[in-house]
Amino acid sequence: MEYPKPFMRKKDLIDMGIPPQYLDRAICIPGQTFAFKLDPSKKTSPYIFDTQGFEKWRVKDTVEQHKIMQRRSTIA
Repeated sequence: MEYPKPFMRKKDLIDMGIPPQYLDRAICIPGQTFAFKLDPSKKTSPYIFDTQGFEKWRVKDTVEQHKIMQRRSTIA
């Protein structure tokens, strides 16, 4: 997926069609380095995503999810 800017707000990514739940999950991943608050001291500060890092994580996550689905189908 191509992004128009190297750093984008969460709202911009949602406007591109990425589900907010998926972005929330990405934010909560321990050790991730691609999503951060613009001003961590403010509670309502928007999240900013490094789109290159996010895309790498998204591809990796998609592959992992596909593997999990294959395992589930072979078990059942």
